[in-house]
Amino acid sequence: MTATLRWGLLDSWNIARRDLLRWVANPTRVLAELGFSASFILLFGYVFGSGMTVPGGGDYIEFLMPGLFVQFTAFGIGATMQEVAVDAEKGITDRFRAMPIARWAVVAGRSIADMLNSIVGLAVAIGLGMVVGWEWHGTAGEALAAVGLLLLLRFAFLWLGIYLGLLAPNPESVAALWTLLFPITMLTSAFVATELMPGWLAFLAEWNPLSATITATRELFGNPGMPTADAPWVVRNALPLAIAWPLLIVAVFLPLSARRYQRLSR
Repeated sequence: MTATLRWGLLDSWNIARRDLLRWVANPTRVLAELGFSASFILLFGYVFGSGMTVPGGGDYIEFLMPGLFVQFTAFGIGATMQEVAVDAEKGITDRFRAMPIARWAVVAGRSIADMLNSIVGLAVAIGLGMVVGWEWHGTAGEALAAVGLLLLLRFAFLWLGIYLGLLAPNPESVAALWTLLFPITMLTSAFVATELMPGWLAFLAEWNPLSATITATRELFGNPGMPTADAPWVVRNALPLAIAWPLLIVAVFLPLSARRYQRLSR
């Protein structure tokens, strides 16, 4: 490892550590995320879920939880956008750029901190799911593979969040950007099987990149809602698409984020 790379990695960790310490200093954020996860599970699992059916049979909570894991993972984009936009508005990002550190360390540090936070958040969500009766039925390796797909999706959405956060003129505008993204995160197969949707709506939900991860994690966890032999191509190939979609998002938004960062304050 060259000295330049070694110092760049150290710079990245120092910036990530700064973000992690901010979260430690603000425990209300952790409590808010816990309350958000619990309210979604109770609302969709027991209020709306009381009238839901799962095609082919099965417990609705077990059908729902992989979808909620994906929802919680995707919702993390809001925190990423907010943090990036606040740092840009306060001039912290410009000060980082003026310091003798690796240019890529700022966005790399942001990604490290967000991924560590996402791992904790996902662990909390899985714990809450087990409390309400969800469990996986496959092997430990398959369960770890499902968690890996969830974290891969979060990594992809992380770069989308960084780019949109750098693009936002101020932190207040992040709410407007999130409002535009909200339908995308909801129009999936998370809550209702696509077989029960009108044809045009099912098509949109099935081709939503989030639905690929939802279906693939259901399959790996051994939960109800796995694709049948007569399911559309996009559903039957959910597992490879759950890898391909995030990689495509990273390939597009990682370089866009780096370019946008370089152009700040010019």
